[in-house]
Amino acid sequence: MFSKLPQRLTAPLGLLSDSEKLAFRSQSGGLQKLAAVRNIPETDNYWNQYVVLFDSASEVFSLITSNDIRRALQDAPENVATLIRVMCSRLFNLISDHTFPAPTSASVSALATSFIKAGTGTAERNTTKEVLNCLRVLQRVLPVVFEVEGGEPGSFEVDVFWKKEEMDDTEAQPAQSETPQFVIEDEEDSEDEAKLSALPSSTSPNPKPKKQLPSLGERLFSSIVDLLFCCGFTLPMQIQKDHYKINYVIWEKGIGSMVDPGPNHHYDNNKTEVLRLLLVLLSRQIYVSASSLFSRPSMYTLHLVQKLPRRDVLTILCSLLNTAMNSPQAQPITINSMAGKLPYNHLVFKGEDPRVNLVAICFEVLVVLLDFQSGSARDVVVGSNEQQTSAPTTRTNAFRYFLMKLHRTQDFQFVLSGILGIMEQEVMNMNNILPGARKSTPYIAENIVFFWKMIELNKRFRAYVLDSDQGMDLIAYLLCYKMEIKDKPQQHGICRALSYIVQTLSAEPAFGQRLTYPIKASLPSKFPASGTAADFLINTIYSIVATTSGQLNSLYPALIIALSNCAPYFKNLSITSSTRLVQLFTSFSNPLFLLSDEGHPRLLFFMLEMFNSIILHRLCDNPNLIHGILAAHKTFEDLGTFTLARGLREIRRVQLAREDQAQDLSLDDKRKSRRVSKEEHAPEEKKNLLNKEDGNDNDEVSAVTQIPHPDTDIGTTTTTEPIVSPSEPIPTDRTSEKAKGKMKQRRSSSSLDAGSLERIAATGIGRNGFVPTPEWVASWQQGLPLDTVMLMISELLPKVQEMQNSHKASSASTILDFLGSVTLVDVLPPVPPLSPRRFVWSDASIVWLTSLIWGEIFVRGMTPLGVWNSTNIRLFYVKHSQNQQRQITETVSSVVGGLLGRTNSDTTVSRTRA
Repeated sequence: MFSKLPQRLTAPLGLLSDSEKLAFRSQSGGLQKLAAVRNIPETDNYWNQYVVLFDSASEVFSLITSNDIRRALQDAPENVATLIRVMCSRLFNLISDHTFPAPTSASVSALATSFIKAGTGTAERNTTKEVLNCLRVLQRVLPVVFEVEGGEPGSFEVDVFWKKEEMDDTEAQPAQSETPQFVIEDEEDSEDEAKLSALPSSTSPNPKPKKQLPSLGERLFSSIVDLLFCCGFTLPMQIQKDHYKINYVIWEKGIGSMVDPGPNHHYDNNKTEVLRLLLVLLSRQIYVSASSLFSRPSMYTLHLVQKLPRRDVLTILCSLLNTAMNSPQAQPITINSMAGKLPYNHLVFKGEDPRVNLVAICFEVLVVLLDFQSGSARDVVVGSNEQQTSAPTTRTNAFRYFLMKLHRTQDFQFVLSGILGIMEQEVMNMNNILPGARKSTPYIAENIVFFWKMIELNKRFRAYVLDSDQGMDLIAYLLCYKMEIKDKPQQHGICRALSYIVQTLSAEPAFGQRLTYPIKASLPSKFPASGTAADFLINTIYSIVATTSGQLNSLYPALIIALSNCAPYFKNLSITSSTRLVQLFTSFSNPLFLLSDEGHPRLLFFMLEMFNSIILHRLCDNPNLIHGILAAHKTFEDLGTFTLARGLREIRRVQLAREDQAQDLSLDDKRKSRRVSKEEHAPEEKKNLLNKEDGNDNDEVSAVTQIPHPDTDIGTTTTTEPIVSPSEPIPTDRTSEKAKGKMKQRRSSSSLDAGSLERIAATGIGRNGFVPTPEWVASWQQGLPLDTVMLMISELLPKVQEMQNSHKASSASTILDFLGSVTLVDVLPPVPPLSPRRFVWSDASIVWLTSLIWGEIFVRGMTPLGVWNSTNIRLFYVKHSQNQQRQITETVSSVVGGLLGRTNSDTTVSRTRA
């Protein structure tokens, strides 16, 4: 009886046999025909297999490779054009077909029906599968087309997607008198309508009216929008009205909608498929070089942000936003959701989570649309001089514009809770007792970029975040995440973004006023939040600078500027944070650090600005910091007379000390080896005696190395590690008297040797080989704002020294009480108005962020499908790692050409070519 079953039993179930799929690649009538046979007509049955053969996206991407499309573009480009037109035409027809979307065959009766139809040879047509295959084939073909076309769209791409045809307009035009179905009022539209109504109407007859048909690209975008809101495909059937299956309703509860249609994994998968094609179309700009990003904008993205109807823009924006922000909320109890809470669940339960994939791609599309500012999509500049700002309009980028227009408090609370929930989840993953027990949130980078876009575009939201009790918790989570990823080169692009976010928020007075409160958020134990928010900010920035060994030098300016912006609001800084501020200044004052890079003196400048702000605004409120500044008075005094020759002498002295230290260590090793050889033949009592002597030597060395830092000998007991430049030698006091004498002799003979100093300068200091000159040193040394600090030191240092010499008032508490009550109103200059250094966008920073966003999207797209794999990306360089397959290098997040020079916010950002 089983022999009578049809041979193609699996066809109606959507599972064609593997032999047919493999034959698609091997036989001449399959994929090979695309490049081998020229001018295949659109009506040929050959194209049907691209629509009905595949059962999943992975099959499309595995059976059709990039090389296959590339070969066809070279040998028979007209066939690739026909393939694109056929897939788009099938897609247009299927959307309007009454059989689409096909009902899901989830029930037993539907399954039995498919078996019966298979036996009779009348297989039921699955229109949903056909639509998905049209989307998947376009996803596979378009990246290769973009790559081959290069930086500027060529004739192939323009002819296929953007060429319009004219035809005689024989139909009546009653639509002008009809009222639109969905109207949104806006000031810009009313002004334009008034101008248009004032224009004289033309009375010249038009004997042969013509109308332009929409191009293929325009129709494709319209179809994508329709599919995003198609009942039974991406939306539940329950919300369908009458026989209209396209219903432009927001996907989830949140902004603009109070109705939650409920989750459905089947609909989530379909939404992901449609959004992936949309993202592929938007990815046209990654095949343009960074230098041409503004001059050669993506026509696809321009159409979406400028030509889309306002109803579609608002519905898409709210749907993407609500889906992304609802990600941390509790989901219905299912096996998958319960398994997600178990340790190491991502290692036990394999496979992709439809909800996670949907949220991730919603984030990706959202940040791409909000970031786009190429060509005519650039924000419009308003105002002049210091009041000059830029803002989007509906004609530049409608998505940026409507995000800027959000104003309801409940909407701000919804967005803040969503962003905070994602960051809280990620920080909780850091605090696991079991390492690697939970999988990292895949869209954490997009969440950070989206938050940056929100505070950049919407000033009301920025004010709401800083006034909210949750605002400082979010800042603490962002800083903790930055501490977690600072040692990963592939994450340095996100580190840079976090630095600019902190600088942006630090320029707001509300941020400074919140610094006096403690951090209430539950943070990992390795990132303690003792003291106030100001202490946490200082300690975090100190740790980033102190532990990155110069790898994030380009990020230091933004962080130090943030401290300078917040300085007028610092109150009651702890001993630890005060000591670390002084240590930062001491490290930046080191001649080796100062002379090793052209931008390093600016860090010193910003630190002095910070100290000046504290002295002028909060002198009595920070006795610990004033105490630390007085203890380090010699560092400030030396800066006032700093010269290139003196800096080079100091560098040479440290180099000689290191050489002598190395010699002493080698001698010590030789002595120990001799002692070991003697111990092997010595009697037991002699061996004990030698062991005792060695123990005394070790005790002496230990006592020397535990000498506290000079900055901490003023009543503080906290010890911290000094910050050292990556090429800076570490001076110690472990040299013997003989070595000290030898070092003194060598120092005296070399310190006056001008030729050796010139050679040191000529060979360059530091890793980048920068050659300092006396003119360069004088240019920044004379501009250091030392006056306020030196006035304070000259006034208070003698009094503190007198108190220390007095036996009655020698305790640290007495000195701190004195510093907490002192006033220098008559000594210090007038308090200037606050002028925080804000982060200002430039062309270079816009290009960098675009490359960062697309770099993250590219990495996520590498698995499981590899959407953009094996194509020549021009916006950034890609370097694959053997150990970690999905890894984005620093050069991926660093745009080619990069940020060379200074931005308007006085932050220098250097970029590296791969």
